[in-house]
This record gives sequence, structure tokens and C-alpha cells, in this order.
Amino acid sequence: MENGNEYQEVSNAKYDCLLFDLDDTLYPLSSGLAGHVRKNIQDYMLEKLGIEETKVPELNVSLYKTYGTTMAGLRAIGYDFDYDDFHSFVHGRLPYEALKPDPVLRGILLSLPLRKIIFTNSDEGHAMKVLHRLGLDDCFERIISFDTLNPPNRNHPYGDEDGSKSATFDFYQYMRQPHSDVVLPKTPVVCKPFEGAFVRVFEMANINPHRTLFFEDSVRNLQTAKSLGLHTVLVGTSIRTTGVDHALESIHNMREAFPELWEDDEKHERVRCSSKVAMETSVRA
Repeated sequence: MENGNEYQEVSNAKYDCLLFDLDDTLYPLSSGLAGHVRKNIQDYMLEKLGIEETKVPELNVSLYKTYGTTMAGLRAIGYDFDYDDFHSFVHGRLPYEALKPDPVLRGILLSLPLRKIIFTNSDEGHAMKVLHRLGLDDCFERIISFDTLNPPNRNHPYGDEDGSKSATFDFYQYMRQPHSDVVLPKTPVVCKPFEGAFVRVFEMANINPHRTLFFEDSVRNLQTAKSLGLHTVLVGTSIRTTGVDHALESIHNMREAFPELWEDDEKHERVRCSSKVAMETSVRA
């Protein structure tokens, strides 16, 4: 009977999983890494895909806004390149030394009695380097990354002589003269903010979205998450917007924003101890 009460206490907790984005969420935008990523992507578009230099900046931003990531957009409009080559070029030259160990965040995460999972559009190698630099290697149950959701495509190298560098859809022209009746091509890449990516994550990690807090710096990703039942937390600003349940200036504000995450565990511990005492008293009797 006592054990049954104990498990009932656990099941009454509002959350049983914490889902985290990685970049600009577990570390601040002020680190400067995002700017380096943006430049490296533009350099890849210019050097590896042969896109006209004057078109690169605007195309980069527009594809990101439309498809969630520039890479997903490039694949959608017909550019064929190796995923590993792209990630190696974009992340391989990042100044990871800009990230410093974060013992405060480490303490917060390790004190949380819930499942903690990373869900990032970046590749796993990048994610592991970031977590290592932050000193958070052992704080998460698993990393669900680009590699987890997308099979390798090494048989599709960039810049083949057969013309695979050319796009099959003129997205740049579409930007100049957008038409509501034009159907944009779909991307083969599985990533945020698309619902399919979230559903895959739920299935792979056995996540109940209705009992999960999702921490993310992208409002668009949070809006999709909210529509699927996740409780959403915007990180990087204290200003809430549509699709956002909570907004934190910093990930460090977790304890003050969600004290119940710790209170539920403390309540569970009290129940467990009471059950143990009751059992010991019964045995002595």
C-alpha cells in the first residue's frame, strides 16, 4: 500500500521530461558562435555550391526562415551535397574556445530529478563539442541531432561534374516575385520546426509532450512544439509571444521560474521516507 502511494505521488508530477535545444539556448547568443556559423554557411554556399556572391546573404536568410535551416532549404531547392561535408565546413572552423565551462548550469541540471534530452538541428559532433566546452557532457540522457534523424547521403557529394551544383527551383527569383499559387518544394531534411521531426523525437525517446518542458531560443520552433502539446520556454528574452508559455532571459533562471521541478522531487522523497518508516514500524510490531 505504501509503495502504491509513493508511485502515485510521482505520477502526479506535472512534468517528467525536459527537452533542450542546444545552440543559443544552453549558452548565450553573446558567445558569438551564431555569427561564425552564419558566415561559414555563406562561405559554403559561395565556395562549394557556386552560388553568386551577391545572392548568398539574402538567400541564406530566406531559406532559413522558410525551411528552418539554410541546409534544409538548399536541399529543398535542388542543391545536392554531402551532409557530413557541409557540417565539417560549417562547424569544423568554429572558435569553440569562446564557450566556457558553466558550473552554475551544470549544478542546476544535475540537481533536476527528471529526464533531460537534447534536441538540436546541428550534427552530433558539434553538439558533443559544445557540451564538452560547457562542462555538461554527463548532464543529459541522450542527444537527438541531425544525424539521429537523417541518414547519411555520402553518395551525393557536392559539385559533381553532372551539374548537381545547380538548383532545380529558382528560389531567388521567387523572393523577387513571390506568388501565392507557387508551391514551394519540400525538403528531404528532417529538422525543426517541422512537425514530423518532433513526432520522430517523441517516438524515439518515448516522450509524452503533454508532460514535457521544451527550452528553445527559436520562436518558430516553439510554436510548432506548442501545437503538438509541449510546454514551451523561450530562452534569451523575458518577453513572451504567441506559442510561448514561459520566457527566460537566461537558462540560468530555470530554478526561479520552475521551482516545482525540485519541489515535486522533495515531496516524493518525503513520501518515500514516510513509507520506509511505516514499513520498518510494521516489521518491528
